[in-house]
Amino acid sequence: MNAIAVVDENWAIGRNGGLLVHLPGDLKYYKEKTWGKVIVVGRKTLESFPGGKPLPGRTNIVLTANKAYEAEGAVVCHSKEEVLEKVKTFDEEDVFIAGGAGIYREFFDCCRAFYITRIYDSFEADTYFPRLEESEFEIAWRSEMQEEKGISYQFLKYVRK
Repeated sequence: MNAIAVVDENWAIGRNGGLLVHLPGDLKYYKEKTWGKVIVVGRKTLESFPGGKPLPGRTNIVLTANKAYEAEGAVVCHSKEEVLEKVKTFDEEDVFIAGGAGIYREFFDCCRAFYITRIYDSFEADTYFPRLEESEFEIAWRSEMQEEKGISYQFLKYVRK
């Protein structure tokens, strides 16, 4: 299982329920990595997608405590165990934990690889990704430096040592 996130220098991922910054190159990378795969998100993350709808071209699994919650086009689960049961039918390399912060924390120990877009700047934020400390993780791959809107960033793949 993998995680995919965009973080700033302080491992921040969001503010007021939204992204820190809109980077078309990162959105393209996210689409390339997750197209035809499975994304696991929380209800608030699903509702932050365009139109509040599941992302096309992917199996969208939504984890929510709300038993009455329905999301057309998505698989709704109500516990971590239920999500883990659903993803058993997929290759674990094709499963991406994709936010928000609570979902990342809940599935952190299940993930072997972390696809991180690292923004080399810091933003005002209220939501954070768990820090990938060098003692436990190593960078297996890194892209060339990217730049958009005066913001430098890089795609990194971290793996557990």
